[in-house]
Amino acid sequence: MNTSHKIASYLLSTKAVKLNPGQPFKWSSGWNSPIYCDNRVTLSYPEARTFIKKSLAKAIKKHFPDAELIAGVATAGIPQGALVAETLGLPFAYVRPKPKEHGMGNQIEGRIEKGQKVVVIEDLISTGGSSLKAVDALREAGIEVVGMVAIFTYGFKIADKNFADKNVPLVTLSNYNALIDEAIKQNYISAESLVSLKKWRRKPETWG
Repeated sequence: MNTSHKIASYLLSTKAVKLNPGQPFKWSSGWNSPIYCDNRVTLSYPEARTFIKKSLAKAIKKHFPDAELIAGVATAGIPQGALVAETLGLPFAYVRPKPKEHGMGNQIEGRIEKGQKVVVIEDLISTGGSSLKAVDALREAGIEVVGMVAIFTYGFKIADKNFADKNVPLVTLSNYNALIDEAIKQNYISAESLVSLKKWRRKPETWG
């Protein structure tokens, strides 16, 4: 089993992913969705957590070997990023959605220097909007973002465009197609649900 399918299997077995076409979830974007993915759940399962940590570290060493610092996107990217930074022996920082409204008013937390080459860690990519806001904050602070690594992507074309427009190389460990493959193998979804999930994947903004 390759990495993308192995992680998809972990997401299903730990119930980090919920598939429910009959009772859709409402995303913050306003989209109705038959799927909800919360990769933070895998942190509670040592086997899954370790495999994901090692896979993220391996991806960074392969695609971004010149990384000097790991930055997690708050909040879900923080624990994953910290685990990966520890594995690679690199400094760690994290990026808030916006500056704090008290104290030092920081948006970037941790010791970080201008010109450092940073890899950003995210747990999940949908449209890429919130993830790329973290990239903007780092760049505004004079940091060189060499790329982003995420656990899972839905593979939306809008995300591909958004990352291309920002010139941010993106590497993901698993994806929607691998998840559906594993869900079918494990009899996790019915044939009727599969049809609905495929329709949603083609036009998520109008589904439901």
